[in-house]
Parts: sequence; structure tokens; C-alpha cells
Amino acid sequence: MESDPDSHKTDVWKKGQSIYMPEDAADKIYFIRQGRVKIFAQSEGEKEVIKAVLGVGEIFGELALVSDQTRRDQAVAMEETHLCVVEKEAINSLFPNRNGLQKLFLNLFGARILEMENRLESLVFKDSRSRIVDFLLELAAKRGERVGYETVVRKFLTHQEIANLTATSRQTVTTVLNDLRNKEIIKFDRRRLLIRDKEKLSAELLEVSP
Repeated sequence: MESDPDSHKTDVWKKGQSIYMPEDAADKIYFIRQGRVKIFAQSEGEKEVIKAVLGVGEIFGELALVSDQTRRDQAVAMEETHLCVVEKEAINSLFPNRNGLQKLFLNLFGARILEMENRLESLVFKDSRSRIVDFLLELAAKRGERVGYETVVRKFLTHQEIANLTATSRQTVTTVLNDLRNKEIIKFDRRRLLIRDKEKLSAELLEVSP
């Protein structure tokens, strides 16, 4: 097997199809070539906690690099998704004399740890409205495209998915988004989010700070 990730076979998952489940062996890592993937955990009461929503160019399943444990969360395709799947046995062959690839994985781990720390701090120190506004700003920074003075995020999430990511309720998300739309700070529908003024959106954080 060649050591270049681009040489590995691409597999396709349909919308809603599970890529892996809790208790599955952590024996693969995945590169997203097309589509989106949701990583989440679910309690016995069926409450869903979304850990990440990942898109093209991102990697997941990295537990296979550092542990022989089974999966603790679930990965599901949010739309038709094309993944390059690398078996754990082949992972070591990717690293010899591949400093760039090693750096990629180190950056991945660092970014994931920082993201989780920021989310934990948000849960502890910020109220529900601030967490939702913070999430919109993070989404714009990570996936936004500049269109003149505005920022557009395509394939916007559902209100329930935002609630699951911010540990709030769907009703709270709807209330906050509608308020921001009434203030003409954002526009949104099921397909996209348009942030008309990022400075005004950032200022919303200051208004609710203690």
C-alpha cells in the first residue's frame, strides 16, 4: 500500500449512514474528500451531544493513532460523503520521512484540544445567548466566505444541531437567531447563514457579558 493518503480508496456514505458506532474498533482514520460528518455521543435518554461537525479536508477517527480502545462516540454522514479510509495497520507507513504529515496530525490534535477547551470554558462562563453567538462567530471564522462586507456560511446547521453543539435548547437557538435577524445582523435559511456585520455580531457578546 502506498504511503500517500491520496492513493487510498475513497468510500461513499449516504446521508444519515453511520460511519462508526460506539464500541466499534478504533482501527481506522478518515479523510473527508466530499460532504460533511457529524461526531456525537448519545445518552441513554437519547439526548444527543454533538462534539464536532467536520467538512472537506478534515480528518477524524484519530483515536486509532493513540489508543487500542473502542469508539466512544458515533460518526454519521450529514449528506452524501466521500471518505478516504486508512486502516490502522497502514498508518505507520504514512509517517516514514513524512514530516509534513506528522505536522498535520499534531496540528489536528492541538486544534481539537483547543476547541474542546474553548467549548468547556464557554459552558462554564457564558450564558446560553453568548454560547450561540460565540458559535456563529466560530462558524464564520472556520467555514465562512467573504462576500463584499458580509460573510456567508453555506450548508447551515439546523436549530437542533446548534442547540446540541452549544448545550442549549432548540427554542433558545430559534429565539436568539430571530432576534439577531430582527436586528439585521444576520440572515439565514436552511441552506445558508449570512452574517451582515461581524462587528455587530461580536458586540452582542459584550452586551450580555457580566
